[in-house]
Amino acid sequence: MSAGTGGGRGTGSSGPSDVVEPRVEVLLDPGHAGGSLVEDVRRGFGSAPRQLPPKWLYDDEGSRLFDEITRLPEYYPTEAERSILAEHAEDIAAACDASTVVELGSGTSDKTRTLLDAFRSPSRPGGPLRRFVPVDVSDGTLREAAAMLSTRYPGLAVEAVVGDFTLHLGDLPRGDTRMVAFLGSTIGNFYVEERRAFLGALADSLDPGEWLLLGTDLVKDVGRLVAAYDDAAGVTERFIRNALVVVNRELGADFDPGAFSYVPFWDPRMERIDMRLRAEEPQVVTVPGADLVVELATGEEIRLEISTKFRREGIRAELADAGFTVTDTWTDAAGDFALTLARRD
Repeated sequence: MSAGTGGGRGTGSSGPSDVVEPRVEVLLDPGHAGGSLVEDVRRGFGSAPRQLPPKWLYDDEGSRLFDEITRLPEYYPTEAERSILAEHAEDIAAACDASTVVELGSGTSDKTRTLLDAFRSPSRPGGPLRRFVPVDVSDGTLREAAAMLSTRYPGLAVEAVVGDFTLHLGDLPRGDTRMVAFLGSTIGNFYVEERRAFLGALADSLDPGEWLLLGTDLVKDVGRLVAAYDDAAGVTERFIRNALVVVNRELGADFDPGAFSYVPFWDPRMERIDMRLRAEEPQVVTVPGADLVVELATGEEIRLEISTKFRREGIRAELADAGFTVTDTWTDAAGDFALTLARRD
């Protein structure tokens, strides 16, 4: 799961007349979501273990539940990342000469406002931020955020992109020196091979000298890690079960979400939390929209999400393999979370 972070007031003395009308570019085809879900269901339910990409957790209800998760006492990543930005946003802005910030998976862009405030300083190496490019699959959310940001930051060009960052890295606006912000440890939702491919594609989409700011959750006490994904209130369990509700609604499937138990566990070899649903009885599920029948035995599991945890040396090595050089790393006071600034070689 990825985590959001908060921000403070905008900076600068520009008045309302300096507000730049935001631009929105749509890269997703109208039928993208439905077609993508069909492909993911056919591929994922035919694998072992059966699985579904975590992006299908985030319909309106899933997004609401995740927002609730970020405020749970067991779920530390959100506050940890927020504290790093609150303390080090100006250090991050001063450490790179980017004049454009691109945010992948931006949502409301709430998590980057502290960072944008710092990038507006005229004393930065690259001068005040000229352009912000939020990227997200949700058209409505993105348009609302773009309008809000244009008002909040007079003079800032907001060029929103409705797109999937796993597909459209090469289509992001160019010009100026860019810093891509990929926060919330969303990178941890990728499997090893997917992560390697994504970081490589990201490096290929950047010019030498451009930047990446990467948020990663760090390895820590296993009890704390498991508790963060198995909260006492059961919110995370409802969040994970909601994926089956999405498949039922969108593809006419007849999953019974109550016939599964929620199974989160720590995988010590891969150093990740694995979140699954386990069938409590034999089931035959039809998925008409994907022309599929799924037979589940008692005890058979569906993996809905992973959340990999990282070590600082491992982050550095993975980024180096992709073509980045780490220049700075910041952590919260407890050492739970890291923000890593890297430059494209």
